Amino acid sequence: MKILRIKNISRFGFFLFLLLAVAGCDSQNEVKEIKLGHGLDTSHPVHKAMVYMSDRLYEKSGGTMTIDIYPNQQLGSERECLELLQIGSLGMTKVSTGVLENFVPSLQLFGLPFLFRDREHRFEVLEGEIGENFLNKSIDKRLKGLTFYDAGSRSFYSKTPINTPEDLKGLKMRVMESNTAINMVKHLGGSPTPIAWGELYTALQQGIVDGAENNLPSFYLSRHYEVCKYFVVDEHTALPDELLISTMVWNDLSPQQQKWLKEAAMESSEYQKKIWREAELNAMEEIQKAGVEVIYPEKELFREKVQPMYEEFSQDPEMKQLIEAIQEIK
Repeated sequence: MKILRIKNISRFGFFLFLLLAVAGCDSQNEVKEIKLGHGLDTSHPVHKAMVYMSDRLYEKSGGTMTIDIYPNQQLGSERECLELLQIGSLGMTKVSTGVLENFVPSLQLFGLPFLFRDREHRFEVLEGEIGENFLNKSIDKRLKGLTFYDAGSRSFYSKTPINTPEDLKGLKMRVMESNTAINMVKHLGGSPTPIAWGELYTALQQGIVDGAENNLPSFYLSRHYEVCKYFVVDEHTALPDELLISTMVWNDLSPQQQKWLKEAAMESSEYQKKIWREAELNAMEEIQKAGVEVIYPEKELFREKVQPMYEEFSQDPEMKQLIEAIQEIK
């Protein structure tokens, strides 16, 4: 019976890990061990999906392949984990496509506000030909996408109510290290402030920023509701998470091992969609119990403000073609 190893290591252990890691896998043993680092808490639906993937891979491979998971930014931020993948010191990671756009510029498309009509439309795109093509766009950066995880819709939350874009004027809003997210907040009248996720709670407490934007489960699990008492369901973007593997590790796997891993990853994304929806409903209930006021603004007011971004994106023929292809999907 497999025992899943979710690691907790010190800063010293992190550097020792780097010295001992060889292409993200344990090549000295018969069992192929892949190391996966990410920045989420172990209670997060995406983490649970990766545990599910690990179990499925172990079963499919007859115990010859394992995944060791290092949660909670033990191995660094999302960007740092990507860089570890590129040099082969880490096998796999999960990042937001908003961070990945710094490595693959075409992924900026997913940060375009109000790109998807609804949840169903988003899945049609991500699970179809367009999504598969995007998974392979980072291969030349030594990063291969395996699947997308649902990260829901992103909305604003703050210490003061936001009913219209005008209410964002003068507010310092935390965003990811994403040019698209920065431009979006600027178009809406706010002041975008990139801050690492792990530092955000303190930044909110100290008034370095007035609010942020993220999905509902992340708002709840991070306990940001303790500082920000207004959650604004404008659902401006729906950036998926992407599960990636270092091409150095991928190319070291046999075709059969690659098949097992790809299948396990795809099955985990289906599992994650179900528990994500449950997490959203639970988070909404819990934040309201904690005294958070949930605001449902008129989305069209926000949509109008960001229309210039579509014009900017459409100046690139490839982006224009992709936007039209996504909009045509029923």
